[in-house]
Amino acid sequence: MAKIKVELVKSTIGSSPYQKKVVEALGLNKLHTVVELEDTPQTRGAIAKVCHLLKVE
Repeated sequence: MAKIKVELVKSTIGSSPYQKKVVEALGLNKLHTVVELEDTPQTRGAIAKVCHLLKVE
């Protein structure tokens, strides 16, 4: 499968607890950390929920 690179570019301070859990579930914990994830519908849905905090390649 294809891979997606996701980088956390905005802090989760002030975000809802739900959004913080989604960011943590994606494997992101600090600003400017980059993770490589499988391109699945579940991953795309999680990214869509917090797209304002992320940079996706």
